[in-house]
Amino acid sequence: MNTIKKPAAVRETAPLTPHWAEVVEITPEAEGISTYWLHFQNPEMQAKYRFLPGQFNMVYLPGYGEAAISISSDPADPAHIGHTIRFVGNVTRAVSRLRVGDVVGLRGPFGAPWPMDELCCKDVIIAAGGIGLAPLRPVIYHILNHRADYGKVYVLYGARTPKDLLYTAEYEAWQAQGVQVVTTVDRADEDWLGQVGVVPMLFYRFRMDAPNSAVLTCGPEIMIRFVVFEGLARRVPADHIYVSLERNMKCGQGSCGHCQLGPYFICKDGPVFRFDALEQFFNVEEF
Repeated sequence: MNTIKKPAAVRETAPLTPHWAEVVEITPEAEGISTYWLHFQNPEMQAKYRFLPGQFNMVYLPGYGEAAISISSDPADPAHIGHTIRFVGNVTRAVSRLRVGDVVGLRGPFGAPWPMDELCCKDVIIAAGGIGLAPLRPVIYHILNHRADYGKVYVLYGARTPKDLLYTAEYEAWQAQGVQVVTTVDRADEDWLGQVGVVPMLFYRFRMDAPNSAVLTCGPEIMIRFVVFEGLARRVPADHIYVSLERNMKCGQGSCGHCQLGPYFICKDGPVFRFDALEQFFNVEEF
């Protein structure tokens, strides 16, 4: 899995200099999480920008720095760039204070995407936890835009509470186009009638054609471990399991070393990896 050689919003002569984009809409998703919709101020850049599911942009705020943020919008509509952001650090907390009309810097897209061509004709199991659904939402959009190219599709998604579930207004539309959505929460409230428990347990709710299935997962690393275990236990081949790791990414180009994992730099060689490439590192402490 290779990165795009010439990202749309990276200057070849000054790769660390961002392009400026305006916040045109803000969608609250859950407590402490919102989606920011951006348009480039330069019409030429806006027209040529493209990304693939699973890639990310570097979002820059003067005086605060940059953060690597997954693109969570529809790849078929690259003019409407969405980033679902959880407010947990200096940069993202500064983002939380932005309003429509404010401007941020963007560089990207960066990173290895989900292998949509390799998933063609397979059943696809999308397993996500919390904010981990954001980098997988473009996969869902891509599948919906090319529904005949894929087999059965399951979205297994969990959050801490029902109020923490993302994109709930879209589930009905996904299911209407043949994507089965199964949700779970760690702690139910009095109105919750769904599952209570962890995402890996949702694998027990359906039967899979393991040799013809692929598992895509993103979320807390402990969840990823057990999703991978459930896939392997059902004899899904290791090279049909893909994980997205987004920890410690700082520069987006493998220069700073913050995101090194064995021989890989997550920002450059990932964030999407085939599991068999990472298998030997899964038992390393602090993976």
